[in-house]
Amino acid sequence: AHAPRSAQRIVNGWTLSGIVTIQSGFPFSPQLGYNPTGNGDTRNPARPQLNPDFHGSPYPGTVNQWFNPAAFIAPAPGTFGNAGRDSMIGPGLANADLSVSKNFLIRERLRTQFRAEYFNVLNHANFTTPNAVVFSTGPTPAKPTTAQVLSPTAGVITATATTSRQLQFGLKILF
Repeated sequence: AHAPRSAQRIVNGWTLSGIVTIQSGFPFSPQLGYNPTGNGDTRNPARPQLNPDFHGSPYPGTVNQWFNPAAFIAPAPGTFGNAGRDSMIGPGLANADLSVSKNFLIRERLRTQFRAEYFNVLNHANFTTPNAVVFSTGPTPAKPTTAQVLSPTAGVITATATTSRQLQFGLKILF
């Protein structure tokens, strides 16, 4: 209140806006990189069998191993696996964007607006769904003696769903 008029014009009248997005992870299905049934269906990937000898949490929850592939085994040739469709949950998403703006009056019909916008202001890494293919090859009716091969990238997250922190400034003239 006691500051000079020029200082009041700079300090007063700022607008702060924000958007916060929080989502749970998307469901996904563990998959096989081959067709154990031999039915030729390439549009609907086959799912593995749940491992009855696996104990513990199937979710280590790290970027290098979002889910534990040891929780699954390859189904017998000619059969379908019993892992449920969309039975696993991928990483969630949390994002905050922030905007600060101020209008400055230059003349009666001429104003200017300054904006500073921060996208992903907390610089939080949001990851995509992990690689869902548990076994890259395994036994099929045509090759029943083929050994199951664990996919080297099973459960690995290879990308982010959002960008890193970004900052942009804007200045526009309103007349």
